[in-house]
Amino acid sequence: MLPEIGTCITTRQAKDYYSHTILRKTTPFYSSESSSSPSIPHSHLQNEESNSSVEIGTREPFLKRILVVDDDPDLTLTFKVGLEGYYSRDNDKIRFEVCTYNNPAVAVREFKPNFYDLLLTDINMPHMNGFELCEKILELDVNIRVCFISAAELNIEALREVYPKVSFGCFMKKPITIEYLIKRVLAELD
Repeated sequence: MLPEIGTCITTRQAKDYYSHTILRKTTPFYSSESSSSPSIPHSHLQNEESNSSVEIGTREPFLKRILVVDDDPDLTLTFKVGLEGYYSRDNDKIRFEVCTYNNPAVAVREFKPNFYDLLLTDINMPHMNGFELCEKILELDVNIRVCFISAAELNIEALREVYPKVSFGCFMKKPITIEYLIKRVLAELD
């Protein structure tokens, strides 16, 4: 029972879902935090808006907003929980607010210019690849930074010829640990 594609969910819902369904309460960090709260029904995950969202124009100090787009719902949920959990575990300055989408077309349609600091996108997705998504997002917001993720080997020089408007500075190869993801995201946002 995964959230519907293109749905923003609260951190609490993501942690509850992640700890009850994916980790099965085997990781002490997540199980101790969410063992007292019941599992969120699937219908609530589909319709709930993110309670942690901040209005455009008002921003907490050290808040970094990340848009994650990947066709794998388990991966987007894992990245959301891992990145948003980083603040409470390791750092007292930077906090991540993550919005996830499993459909790139929905991500473009619901994109808010000048809202996100970073786009973290898979390259191989159905209907629209990560480079096409990046081009569409950069037309809406030229200031957003972009990191690409892929399980495949890529020829950067060939990609530069096909997508001349896309910057290829940040690439991560799957599988990715949360620690490595956080390290690369922090480096990209510096």
